Parts: sequence; structure tokens; C-alpha cells
Amino acid sequence: MEILDTVIVGAGVLGLACAYQLSRAGRKVMVLEQHNAIGTETSSRNSEVIHAGLYYPTDSLKARACVNGKSMLYQFCQEYAVPHKQIGKLVVATDKAQLPQLRALKAQGDTNNAGGLRLLNTKEALSMEPELQCAGAIYSPTTGIINSHSLMLALEGATESKGGEVILASRVVRIEISSGTCQLVMKDGYRLTARNLILAAGLHTSSLMGTVNSEVIKREIPTTYFVKGSYFTQSSKVPFSHLIYPLPESAGLGIHLTLDLAGGARFGPDVEWVKTINYQVDPGKRDKFYSSIHRYWPGLESNTLQPGYAGIRPKIVPQGAPTGDFQVFHKKLSNSAQLMAFFGIESPGLTSSLYLGEMISKITD
Repeated sequence: MEILDTVIVGAGVLGLACAYQLSRAGRKVMVLEQHNAIGTETSSRNSEVIHAGLYYPTDSLKARACVNGKSMLYQFCQEYAVPHKQIGKLVVATDKAQLPQLRALKAQGDTNNAGGLRLLNTKEALSMEPELQCAGAIYSPTTGIINSHSLMLALEGATESKGGEVILASRVVRIEISSGTCQLVMKDGYRLTARNLILAAGLHTSSLMGTVNSEVIKREIPTTYFVKGSYFTQSSKVPFSHLIYPLPESAGLGIHLTLDLAGGARFGPDVEWVKTINYQVDPGKRDKFYSSIHRYWPGLESNTLQPGYAGIRPKIVPQGAPTGDFQVFHKKLSNSAQLMAFFGIESPGLTSSLYLGEMISKITD
């Protein structure tokens, strides 16, 4: 039986970034994707923001991966002509009571080396965005926006140019560790054997790891919790040229305004803890969105928001717990074989993808 060098499960932005970094390092890589197209789940159902690195605890993997990944991502976009724009964003305090939280966030961003952050008073913020309602703001000049599908196509193409493969409609249902290698059992019963197995399956990584025939490994698997975030879109052009974010909430970054590369506006995501994967947007949430947005944009007119799309974040901490860090599982199976898996790769996962892929590449050396 042929033993493959490296198999990656999941052709979202993280799986493809791992494949790109490994193929650059000379690895023979095969990516397996259960759907009929790349990046149809978390990777295509987000805000498409290149994050600066403000929010994450000092020395956390999220902080390191975001700040370093941001630079790597901008460089990759330049090299491979991926549509993007370093547009900048304002994080706003909507009343004076929030100013201490705003200053603390600025200090955290500076500690993380988020890049050129400026604390603005009301006059300075309004000079940049006259329609804002705020008591102060942080300006983040290195925040950007990106076409996530174009990014994934570029990662796929760059991987294939180095001899890697991306195989669609290939669902893995079970993993068996045998003789120092990983055997992948496919939905149709076909088996593949790999020295190195990397699980970048997003919402499905915990359940897939749960099929491994090792109780020792199963005890190390974190529970994945689903947090749904819905977006609404704006029917008319908005009077903003930067991204506008409120101060972060306990389980997310608040209902913020992002712009796409064509200038279209979307608002979200909200936070909804769910048990199952469901991407329907409830139109009944519209009033909640208007209430949140009016705090920083009182000029938003009624009846201009439409349900857009929704995404689901794979969190590894339960509701009410402090925000968790990215988690990377690594188990050496033999001198030349290992099992790796990513857990809790939510925001800033897209920004961090190339850094995390490089980290995996170095582990497999």
C-alpha cells in the first residue's frame, strides 16, 4: 500500500495555507475536502478582514499569529495579485464611560505590536468619518480587507504548482493509527495511509478527532462549541471609507461595519450560541442590528438593511467563559510520522493562516 507523505483534511483558508507552506518546503501534499468546492464554510462566511492584532492577550498564539500573519498575508497578496486593500479601521467608544476600555484596548494593541495605532478624540475621529457618533476612537492603519475566495484560489494554485493536490468531494469518516502511520477511512470505504496527517477541518475537527482509535489522544480533544454570527447588508452606499467597529463584546467584536472591495457595506456578526450548523439569517434580528448600529451611526435610515449571510465560529470555550486561544494539537507517532490538528480557529484565523501554516511546516521538518 502506498504511504502518502502529508495529508491535510479541510480545504478552507487554513488547510490551503498549510498546504502552500508545506509544498514550498518540499513536502508532497494532498488536501482532502468533503465539499464540492474549496472554502465553503467558515472561510467564506466571515467579514473578510485582515486584522491588525489589537484584541488578543499578550504572548497568546492569536496575538503572534495575527501580527505576523498580517505581514505575510499582505506580502502574499502582492506576490499573487490577490485583491485586497489596506483600508484602516476605527474602533469607537460611543460614550465617555467607554473611554477607559478604549484606552486599555489601545495599550493592548501596542503591546501586541499591532502597528501604528492612534488614539483619537471626537474631533479627530469626525474629521476622518463625519457621520460617526463617538466619544473617542482608535485608528488602526494596518487593518485591511481581502477577497477570501481569491486568496484561497491563489493558495490552491500555488500548492498545485509545487506538485500538491486538492481533492474535492472526499469525506473522511474515521482515522486509525497503525504501525506509526495514520489511515484515513473515506465515506466510500476507500483507505489512504499518511505519515503526516493535519486536520484543518474547522467546525468538524473535534468530531473527526473523536474517531481516532486511541483513548490517549481522545482525552486531549477539546469540545468545539458553535457560535453563529449573522450579517445584514445595506441597500445604499454608506458614507464611510474605513471599517467601523464598536468596542468588543464577550464572545465577539460587536456588530461592526465592514466594506467589501466594491464598496458595498455589511454589518455583523452578532453572537448566537447554537447546537447545529444552520446558515439561515433570521430577518427578525433586524431591529437588534439597527439598535446596535445607531450607537455609532445614528444616521442609518430605517428599512435599508436586508438579511445577508451567516457564518459559524468554532470556539473551544463554553458560553460565559473567557475567550480561548488557538490550539494546535501535535502527537508524534514515530520518528517520521505525526498527527496534528487545529482547534478553535476563529477570528483572526484568516489573517493568521499563513503563519499557522508555516508553524506546521516547521514542526514536520
